[in-house]
Amino acid sequence: MGRYQVADIEHWRGVLREQAASGQSMAGYCREHGLQEWQLYEWKKRLRRPAPAPFIAVTVSSPEAPAQPSSQNMQTAGIELRHGSGWSLIVEPDFDASHLRRVLSVLEQCS
Repeated sequence: MGRYQVADIEHWRGVLREQAASGQSMAGYCREHGLQEWQLYEWKKRLRRPAPAPFIAVTVSSPEAPAQPSSQNMQTAGIELRHGSGWSLIVEPDFDASHLRRVLSVLEQCS
C-alpha cells in the first residue's frame, strides 16, 4: 500500500466507514454520493491487505576490545540485536534460525 498517498488512504477509509455506518448497500451509497461502485470495492480490498512490515534499521558496531584476553573472551561471541523500543537479544553462534524468527516475530508484535 506504500504507493498511495496518506491523504487518499485516509479519504477512502472515511468513505468506507461512512458507507458502513449509513446502513446502505455499496451500490446505493455510491449512487447517492456519485461514486463508482468499483472504486469502493477496490479501496475496501486495498485497505484490508495487511501493511508490509516496517523496515528495521540495523547499526553494526564493534565491541570494545577487552583489556586482558581470557578463555571466556576467546570463545566465539554471540550477536546482540538492539531494538529502538528498548529490548535487546543476544544470538549465540549455534542458534536455531526458525526459533529466532518466532522470537523476533513476537517481539515485533509487542513493540
